[in-house]
Order: sequence, then C-alpha cells, then structure tokens
Amino acid sequence: MTLPNKLSTLRICMVPLFIVAYFLPYEWGAYVAVGIFILAAFTDFLDGYIARKYNLVSDLGKLLDPIADKILVCAALFCVVATNPLQYLMYLDMGYQANWIRLDSHLWAADFGVIFLSVGATLIISRELLVSAVRQIAASKGVVVQANVYGKVKTILQDISLPLLILLRGASLSAQDKVSSINLPYDYIPSLFFTVIWWIAVAMFAASIILTVVSGVIYLVQNRKVFTN
Repeated sequence: MTLPNKLSTLRICMVPLFIVAYFLPYEWGAYVAVGIFILAAFTDFLDGYIARKYNLVSDLGKLLDPIADKILVCAALFCVVATNPLQYLMYLDMGYQANWIRLDSHLWAADFGVIFLSVGATLIISRELLVSAVRQIAASKGVVVQANVYGKVKTILQDISLPLLILLRGASLSAQDKVSSINLPYDYIPSLFFTVIWWIAVAMFAASIILTVVSGVIYLVQNRKVFTN
C-alpha cells in the first residue's frame, strides 16, 4: 500500500476517535475532537499532494480518498446536528441572567441551531451522494467528469466551519456547568471570544451551504452529457 493510501486509511481510522472525543461529557473532549478533525483534514491535503508529486496515484487511492473525506465530514455533521453547539448563546444568556444581569434573550439560538444545522447537513450530504452517483455513471460510460472551483472552496469552508462548531460544543458544555454560578468579570473575555466564534461559524457554515448548492448545480450542468445516451 502506498503512503497516500495509508494516509487515507488513517483518516478513516481517526473518525471513531473523533466521535468518541466529541461526545465525552467534558469541555476538553471537544477540543481534542477539534485537533483530531484538523489533523484528519490535513491528511486529505497531504495524501493528494504526495500522490501527485511522486506519481503514486492509484485506483485504490481514487476510491479511498473521497470515501475517507465523506466519512469524516458526515461524522462531523452528524455530531453537530445531534448536539446543536449553536445553543451556546442560550446557555451563556441563562448564566448571565442567573446573576441578575439583564441581557437580550438568546433562547432562539436553540431552535435556530437545530433547523440551520439539520438543513445544512441534509444539503451537504445530498450533494455528496449526487456527485458520487454522477461519477459512478460517468465511469461506467468512460466519461471524464469535470470538477469546479466552487466545490474546492466549499470543502475549504467546511473544513473551517466544522472545527469552529466543534469548539462551540466545548464552550456549550462549559457554559452549562456555569449556568448557576457564572462570574462575569472572570468569564467576560472567553464569553466574548466564543460569541465571536459563534457568528463566524454560522457565517462560514452558511457560505459552505450556499456553495454546496451552487457547486452541485454547476457540476450537473457541466457533466450533463453523462445523462445522454
């Protein structure tokens, strides 16, 4: 087995470790999951770079690499949908109000997170399944499918937004523990930091959803000849 294929296999093996770390009921578990996800995403870049530079492209690699990518992204999406880390603002607001500090209510963050993450995950996974189906049909007809730059940008946005959402999982666990005893002077700076992360994560994930749809449509248009007899 070539080195790129070993890296792809390693990426698949890292997914169970990522899931276990993510669901640990401790703040640090989420941060470990972030590290695992980033390392796994880096192997995606590394195996492709090595395969192209040293001419180690193989049929097994063409199969393993996209499968490993999809398993990693789908696992991360399932995790964030299951736990809704975007409810962090709600827990933060509850903590402030427990200390008689009046802030605008962020209870909407819980419902918003469920809907936003569920719709996003559905669109992303549907797009990946559609692209895989097109590639399979194309391969059976001996047609070379065209990729587009929007798909690559979409992947980059996913690899940035998902770790940010996972970070918010850790922040949510911490905020839940402090709901009844939050100390504003001590917690103000990290609370502000994670609030900024919340908005960045939402913006990046929203952008990745939009590019998911755009790149999927462009992909179908560019490769419409696959569906002709």
